[in-house]
Amino acid sequence: MYDNLASQLAGLDPSGFSIAPAPFNDTDFPAETALQQVLEAVWSDLFALFADTALEADAEDLAWGFVNLFHRAASRKSSQLDRATDEIRALITCADGSEVHSSKLEEQVLRAQSADASMQAFEQMREIAACLYRDETGSSWKPVAGSRAMHSRTLTSAVIDGRDFLRARRERRMSAHSPEGTPVVFAGGRNRFASDTEAKTYAANIWATLDKVRNVVPDLYLVHGGDTKGADRLAASWAERHEVQQLTFSLDRRLGARAGFKRNEQMLALQPRYVVAFPGNGVTERLVVEARRQRITIVDRRGPLGTCLRRQSE
Repeated sequence: MYDNLASQLAGLDPSGFSIAPAPFNDTDFPAETALQQVLEAVWSDLFALFADTALEADAEDLAWGFVNLFHRAASRKSSQLDRATDEIRALITCADGSEVHSSKLEEQVLRAQSADASMQAFEQMREIAACLYRDETGSSWKPVAGSRAMHSRTLTSAVIDGRDFLRARRERRMSAHSPEGTPVVFAGGRNRFASDTEAKTYAANIWATLDKVRNVVPDLYLVHGGDTKGADRLAASWAERHEVQQLTFSLDRRLGARAGFKRNEQMLALQPRYVVAFPGNGVTERLVVEARRQRITIVDRRGPLGTCLRRQSE
């Protein structure tokens, strides 16, 4: 998705045309308190319906789809915004000063402003639903592909896909797809535990470690592989609860065996303040080796249950 309308038009030369503020205000959209109450009620009633039935096992998939409804609505509005903005660019380029031309430009600007405002409203609804999903499942919600970008600066817990980030950096569309702050890389794999107690201890160690890192780097944004299971899932949940932005670099399966090492290169290219390492596979081990070579401080928690804490730097 593109940035919001204001940032899209910032670089344009309107050639004497004035672009008025959008004719919308807060009362034109549902109030946040009303959204919160209605979505919580719908969520509660919907999942109470499946409790203790044969459909209970499907509740998490339904929860994901519930959030995705608002994400898709925001994506459609984003596409409308893209098309309207392209029309605005074309009209500005061929400006002839006529009244008809000015009228067309004003119409496209109004259309873009309407799509922009609606997009942000649907994103707000998605964020409320995503919080309900997090509380229900313990996981941070993210779409199947792409980013969970937020164009309103009042929302801070964005989940940005690495491909969108790299594309935005190339195209200088930075606002919605570039997290602000200091990058901290998190890495860890999927693990099996002998008991629920061990699993809870492992999760608590991840959260406690990230709490300590955040105390040192309060403006951090979390960089990780975006795995929906294992350590990445726990780190994403921590970020969600603390409204910390996330930048996820999923594996590019087209690269085959090199996919994990390419992801390491992309994450370390951000020059992170720390690399937080929990038990993982050979790709995680290679990440630590390469980070140490680049003189990046390592918060090493690769011991049993992630309990061995030490920082390494050279």
